[in-house]
Amino acid sequence: MDPHTTEPEGYDVSAVEGWIADNVRGLTPPLTWTRLQGGHSNLTYRIDDSAGRAAVIRRPPQGELLPKAHDMGREWALISALGPTSVPVAPAMGFCESPDVTGAWFYVMGLIDGRPLYNSDETEAMVPMDKRQTLAWSFVDVLADLHTLDPDEIGLGDLGKKEDYVGRQLRTWFRSWTSSVDDAEYDDPRAHEMRDYLAGNIPDQGPAKVVHGDYGLHNCLIGGEGTVVAVVDWEISTLGDPLADLAYALNQWAEPNEGREGAATALPGFPKRADLAARYGEKSGRDLSMLDYYIGFNWWKTACIVHGVYARYCAGKKSAEGVDLDDLRTRVGQALDRAEKALSTLR
Repeated sequence: MDPHTTEPEGYDVSAVEGWIADNVRGLTPPLTWTRLQGGHSNLTYRIDDSAGRAAVIRRPPQGELLPKAHDMGREWALISALGPTSVPVAPAMGFCESPDVTGAWFYVMGLIDGRPLYNSDETEAMVPMDKRQTLAWSFVDVLADLHTLDPDEIGLGDLGKKEDYVGRQLRTWFRSWTSSVDDAEYDDPRAHEMRDYLAGNIPDQGPAKVVHGDYGLHNCLIGGEGTVVAVVDWEISTLGDPLADLAYALNQWAEPNEGREGAATALPGFPKRADLAARYGEKSGRDLSMLDYYIGFNWWKTACIVHGVYARYCAGKKSAEGVDLDDLRTRVGQALDRAEKALSTLR
């Protein structure tokens, strides 16, 4: 396609390409722009130059944003700091923090030959049976490698508050639950009871580590050998409790025959969550005796998040066209069921 026939959403092509020409080595405009899907609604494009060199450019969506949403500076800081480490990320190529160029901060990173996995159809197409265990071990090993890094040593000591990660999350998401009750016309006493239990029994966090916050195969690029070749979407990454990050990743790891058919890992050939946890424990040396606490905490948090989304649809703050509201409401209860099951092992 001609690079200038369709103006990419959110980008002043001539201004951005001029900035790239002056600030990014390895790319020579004019560029061909191709929209990429995924990425938390950020405006993400593949850009190719006439010499066949390719990169990815990323900026926030247009319009008014929540204060901490779509933080390009945070993502840039993460991939820049992690580039020299064992955690695979896309190469950091250039960051523009002048909104004069195209109305928002944006950054350019190297293009990685890999694809995320969102569902079982994609897994079937991309990851043959004999590569599924390889993928699972790579997935959990990358997370363990991330959690071995000292944030201060790699320049990320100021990424966030280091103390009381779970406590802060509990306060944030319980506020979300209580403020969403009226619009959702839905409250569940278990959300309150579990919040009280979780707040009263927070395990010792230990030294704060970089936590991704949304680590799953949907935010990993999988290469041809069935391994994670890059972790993406670092915009909500912060400092905190690595076991909370692990539990979140395990909760995303669906197993066959548990009602999550269609999920990327709900297929034969993948190790179980317990196997991933055991490998993480061996690789990291961490005590996992309270892992069920973190599993329960993350399912409770998921319930709060989905409850808030459901409330916004009910209040007409988001278009509900094509959205199965009954399914959303059901998912809130299912997440609370799973939280209750995990926490019951500790009581």
